[in-house]
Amino acid sequence: MEDLRGALKYEDFEDVETIVASGNVLFLHPERPTPGLSEKLAFILREEFAIDSVVCVRSRAEVVAAIAENPFRGENADSIVHTMWLTRQPSPQQFADLDASFAGRGGERMALGTGALHIDYGEGVGSSKLTGAFIERKLDTRGTARNLRSLQRIADKMDHDDA
Repeated sequence: MEDLRGALKYEDFEDVETIVASGNVLFLHPERPTPGLSEKLAFILREEFAIDSVVCVRSRAEVVAAIAENPFRGENADSIVHTMWLTRQPSPQQFADLDASFAGRGGERMALGTGALHIDYGEGVGSSKLTGAFIERKLDTRGTARNLRSLQRIADKMDHDDA
């Protein structure tokens, strides 16, 4: 994580902070559209560390909004309810196809959000048959998921003035 922080600082990212080894990085950066920052981070990960990873940049306001829009918040443990950030917004039909394809396989519940998929993993993530690869294939987009406890922790650490 120290090497990652150094690489990002070299590439004009400011106030870089990694959160444990979770793949979450907080930073400030000169004005640039969010997709441009996602692409820049993905490029740095590939070039500097040979890691091909999904990168989804979200502002504090977007993180807070995603927590608020998650329809499963408060219905199950925050460690079981997730938001999966998506690299692009799927269509309602793609979500309907995903939902129909998974129907009857488990007790998980899903709802399409803004640039995200909200998931209640029911009995737990580890025993779920609803995998990231299945979701990505059905929605034709890549994504990365965080539970509500982690998202709240991230939102709390983000600078309120730079939302």
